Amino acid sequence: MMKSAEQKQTGLSDKQKDIIQKFAALGSLVVLIVVFALTSPAFFTLNNGMTIALQVTSIALLGIGATCVIITGGIDLSVGSVLALGGVVAALCVKELGMPVPLGMVLGILTGTVCGLINGIAVTKFKLPPFIATLGMMLIARGVALEITGARAVSGLGESFGELGNGALFRMVTIGDDGFPTVTFPGIPYPVILMIVIALAVGYMLYRSVLGRHIYAVGSNADAARLSGVNVSKVVNFTYILSGTLAGLTGCVLMSRLVTAQPNEGVSYELDAIASAVIGGTSLIGGVGTISGTLIGSFVIGILRNGLNMNGVSAFTQQIIIGVVILGTVWIDQLRNRR
Repeated sequence: MMKSAEQKQTGLSDKQKDIIQKFAALGSLVVLIVVFALTSPAFFTLNNGMTIALQVTSIALLGIGATCVIITGGIDLSVGSVLALGGVVAALCVKELGMPVPLGMVLGILTGTVCGLINGIAVTKFKLPPFIATLGMMLIARGVALEITGARAVSGLGESFGELGNGALFRMVTIGDDGFPTVTFPGIPYPVILMIVIALAVGYMLYRSVLGRHIYAVGSNADAARLSGVNVSKVVNFTYILSGTLAGLTGCVLMSRLVTAQPNEGVSYELDAIASAVIGGTSLIGGVGTISGTLIGSFVIGILRNGLNMNGVSAFTQQIIIGVVILGTVWIDQLRNRR
């Protein structure tokens, strides 16, 4: 009765608000595509589309993890550093220890999982504020990545290490009359396929499973969820573990694309992840958020960067513009929550 009275007062249900927010983000995405297509002839091409999709995968994978954490009312500032640590661990396992590439990357992903678990324990067992706990992990993971590599890039990893980041499904290559290969269709990059599969899996978990309902319940009201029999600590731990695991995976994909492991990679990626979630409608106070909205938010950031690059906007100005976008979306989120 109380909920229906609130809905009558505002005129919109929570579901309707989510749909409006998602379509607002989608509308912004369409506007950006139209503007950049008109200002740059090379923007609306297949090759540039693939470039954007590849650039977006890192933001989207981190954003998916960030969405789950934020829905519970938390925040994860460590994903950029965990990304770097996971990537360099995978590279060192392959180069220094002679491990097969798949095994090295599994260990890199598990490194992210361990970092996420430590974050979860710090928040649930030691009762540290998520901001402080993950800020500490951000510094620790970056420091470890720099220490184990001597602050130098890990190179000479071989072509097999770059297969995950640079390979593509359905790539078509023909041999011309001159005997040289010509790419007739670039194919669907493996990172894009990975992004879609993970988005579908996590989306299904959030919307169709008991665990997903518990995640939303914890974010809406942790005390009420606890009284209803939800193990709040386990749910919160799971979201941080998922975020850390996806950060480790993103690190492996990114280092594979570069075929070089950079311990300084991933700086400020946590801001992109949080921004993609908020642009897509995830509320910073918890309890509200969708994976589809986060994907839209990721493409908004990716297309904004790509279009600004094509129009010759400097990297410094891009930072200002994206910063304004982040501030604007958070402000809109706060206004929505007050209403």
